[in-house]
Amino acid sequence: METTRHFTATAYVVNDGATALHEHDRLGIRVPPGGHIDRDELPHEAAVREVYEETGLEAELVADRAGIEGPNGRSLPRPAHLLLYDINVDEAGRVGHQHVDHLYFARVPSRDIDPVGTDEVDADGWKWYTPADLRASDLDADVIDLGCEAIEAVSEAE
Repeated sequence: METTRHFTATAYVVNDGATALHEHDRLGIRVPPGGHIDRDELPHEAAVREVYEETGLEAELVADRAGIEGPNGRSLPRPAHLLLYDINVDEAGRVGHQHVDHLYFARVPSRDIDPVGTDEVDADGWKWYTPADLRASDLDADVIDLGCEAIEAVSEAE
């Protein structure tokens, strides 16, 4: 079996010490905004676009740049993490589909979620989590850890 890989971008959005997560219809877990990177996009652009489509909020990434500039190249905002997710795994354990996820942290100006994309989760499908809420939840461990890390990173950047 050949493994197909798609590049994705995700952003944990933070406002006033909390991060927003929604229930993913197909996966049945709570996740931050994110999705596939379009052919004409860079990863950080996709993260900002996905936040806007899914929440209606204008995201400002909290990301470092290496500061390298040259005649034919420049630094891009670094994701906080680069993660590999197995999406399709058959009964024999073979992976058919993976996502290479560029995960960013971002601040947003408010908690007023109003999705603008098509087929997005309604505003009432989102919930804001403080670090205490995350730690007291039954969310996946990586979501808890990354949510807490995002809140801390955005707080430190302010």
